Amino acid sequence: MNVQLLGCIELRTDHGNRVSASPAVRALLAALASSPNTFVSDENVIDRIWQDAAPAHPLNALYTLVTRLRKALRVLGTGEEAGEVIRRQGGYVLVIDTAAVDACRFRALVRQAREAVSREEDVQALRLYEEALSLWHGDPLSGIRTGWADGVRVTLRHEWRAVVLNSAEAGLRLNRHDDYLPQLHELAREYSLDERVAGLLMLALYRSGRQDEALRCFHRIRSELVDRLGDEPGRDLRDLHERILRRDDGIRTGRPAPHALAS
Repeated sequence: MNVQLLGCIELRTDHGNRVSASPAVRALLAALASSPNTFVSDENVIDRIWQDAAPAHPLNALYTLVTRLRKALRVLGTGEEAGEVIRRQGGYVLVIDTAAVDACRFRALVRQAREAVSREEDVQALRLYEEALSLWHGDPLSGIRTGWADGVRVTLRHEWRAVVLNSAEAGLRLNRHDDYLPQLHELAREYSLDERVAGLLMLALYRSGRQDEALRCFHRIRSELVDRLGDEPGRDLRDLHERILRRDDGIRTGRPAPHALAS
């Protein structure tokens, strides 16, 4: 089975067939699958699903949803392999193999990629980062509009951006700067004050023989930082700017010096 949280909430068979479930049942699935094998109290489950819009008798409504979710899970089989909702005093636990939950797989792949980076195995790290990013199919927990879901989305989006940048760094270390320029340009537009994004874009441009554009990128973010925050770029970005300005051969290929990029 597969539980999709990184996009529309879905429950699928190992063959990719979607198991039919109502929006409320999918919301319950997300409320439990986001904390797999962990007790979630009735109060927290109700808050995650409905927040201030709970029905008149929320515990009865929750019990009905649990019954329907169990029925959907039985379509996939029995036991931990398929997932099982267990009642505990005052709450529920979704017993499931975490590899069946895409958000858990995403984080596991990211951990493996970081370990590969620490061993300087950038080809392997890049493969793992790309596999992790391929699990995303849109905005996480799409369809749930509660404070809890909003918080989970913020956390996951932050993790996604970090992985995108880690992936780009690995790609640049492998001298694949041209491959990452379109994505870095897009990120620089979306996160115009992010110095790490700017540093990666500057380095990719410089390595692509576009020194002037790399320097303009620095001046653009510096201007925004000064105008909007009243602050100058950090030392990492200023050092990178100086190295590009003097055409430093040390950052043209491979691994940049430790201070060349903010991390």
